[in-house]
Amino acid sequence: MSNHINIVEVGPRDGLQNEKQTIDVATKVELIERLADAGLKSVEAGAFVSPKWVPQMAASDEVLATIKRRDGVSYPVLTPNMKGYEGARAGKADTVAIFGAASESFSKKNINATIDESLERFQPVVEAAEAEGVRVRGYVSCVLGCPYEGKIALADVVKVSKALYDMGCYEISLGDTIGVGTAGEARQMIRAVAGEIPVNALAGHFHDTYGQSLANIYAAIEEGVKTFDSSVSGLGGCPYAPGASGNVATEDVVYMLHGSGFETGADLDALIETSLWVSKKLGRKPASNVTLARAAAAT
Repeated sequence: MSNHINIVEVGPRDGLQNEKQTIDVATKVELIERLADAGLKSVEAGAFVSPKWVPQMAASDEVLATIKRRDGVSYPVLTPNMKGYEGARAGKADTVAIFGAASESFSKKNINATIDESLERFQPVVEAAEAEGVRVRGYVSCVLGCPYEGKIALADVVKVSKALYDMGCYEISLGDTIGVGTAGEARQMIRAVAGEIPVNALAGHFHDTYGQSLANIYAAIEEGVKTFDSSVSGLGGCPYAPGASGNVATEDVVYMLHGSGFETGADLDALIETSLWVSKKLGRKPASNVTLARAAAAT
């Protein structure tokens, strides 16, 4: 069994999109380039969504045009519809992502569409991408709980995941959007979805709101999952801040994996340095236990 684990860095997109302060293009570009330089092979670069709804992603076209792309590194962008896909292609995106939910309430609140409507909206995006040789990643949110509905039936998670996979997504990222799941629940969820989709096409996206993300990642690894999303410095919200999403910090994930005998190709010291740099830019402490511990030990 290979001991390599893939990290999909979501900080520059999933992380920064939740920031209230305006973040300039130069900062976003430097963040993406630092993360690629740190050895990460997949770094989300932005989202082609309405700036009315997600103001932080308004300059994603400029970011894509400015970043120095490293060989062997993918820079996925979120494209919820054909307009978004066309913008992404104009920016020479090599990978795009579509974003569904296992919860009807969350789907309506998040993308203003029912689950079925969202899948219909994604179909032409996937078809266009397939015709142009662009890879499509599928996100499923609320797989272990919903802020509006509470627990989500596993059958609903399986149904949406399979629909995206059958549509043509090469990978399905299963997101615990509010970070309420535990290792046992994560394990059950992975097993249920892996009953319909090859486990090597699954990824885990665990938020740390309740401090469970590392345990959930380890449980998913034991079930055969090899890819996980994380956000440098825990961008996307410290679990203690009002309304925060609690993204798991990339440094914490890499530290846990390297200390457990897995390889990621990431340079932990470079990630910590990037975490400190971006936190200073944002005027706050890192939301990473590893970065805070290393910073304290260095003083």
